[in-house]
Amino acid sequence: MKIRIEVVAIDCLMVRLFDAIAEANMPWMLAASERLRAAFGGQLIDLVPSYTTLMVHYDLRALSPSQARELIDMALTDLTPDSRTGGQRHVLPVWYDLSVGPELSLLSRRSGLSVNEVIRCHSEREYQVFALGFAPGFAFMGLVDEVLAAPRLDTPRKRVAAGSVGIAERQTAAYPVVSPGGWNLIGRTPSRLFDRERDGYSLMQPGDSVRFAAVDHAEFIRLGGDDTLLEVSA
Repeated sequence: MKIRIEVVAIDCLMVRLFDAIAEANMPWMLAASERLRAAFGGQLIDLVPSYTTLMVHYDLRALSPSQARELIDMALTDLTPDSRTGGQRHVLPVWYDLSVGPELSLLSRRSGLSVNEVIRCHSEREYQVFALGFAPGFAFMGLVDEVLAAPRLDTPRKRVAAGSVGIAERQTAAYPVVSPGGWNLIGRTPSRLFDRERDGYSLMQPGDSVRFAAVDHAEFIRLGGDDTLLEVSA
C-alpha cells in the first residue's frame, strides 16, 4: 500500500490508500480514520471516508496546508489495522417482491438464476459498509456476488420509495428517503435508515457489516414497512 496525498481544495486534502475497491481495504481505512481524527483533533472539520480514500477537511485558520500534510504523514507512519476495530452488525429485513423490486426479473434474466435464487444470492452474503453519501443515511455496501452485478438504469427514476433495496454494479444499498435513483430495485426494507434523533443520524456507518433477511409481506407490514408503490418504471 502506497499512501498518496492529493489536493482537493485550499482546506481539503485527499488521502489515497488504495486504487481498487476490496473488502480487505476496510480495516486499513478504519485504522487510518482513527489516527487522523486523533492527530487533527479540534483542527479537523470533517473526515469523509470512501472505498479507497479519506478526505480530510481541516481548519485553515489553525493549520497551513503544509502543516496539514505533516500531520497526515506523521499519523499514518507505520499504519497497521487494528484487529479489535470493527463496526456494528446489522440485519435488515427485506420484502423481496416484484411489486417493490421491479428489477428482480431483469437480474434473473441477466444471471440465469431464478428470482428465488437471486433473492437467496443477495441475502446469504454479509456486506461491508464502505461509505455514506448521495443522501443522508445512504450506505454504499459491497460486494455483491459477481453474478448479480448490473449497471445502473440508463434513465434514473424520478422517485424511489424510502427503504428500497437496490444493486448497482457490485454495490448494494437501501434508499433512506424518497429520492431520485437509478439502482436496480429488488425489494424494500422497513428499517429506518436515517433518523434526526439518532446519534450520527444514520443507522449504518463505514466499517459496519450488514445482512439482508428475506421476510414475507405480512412481516414487512408488521415491522412498519410501507408498501405504497411510487414509480416502478424509469
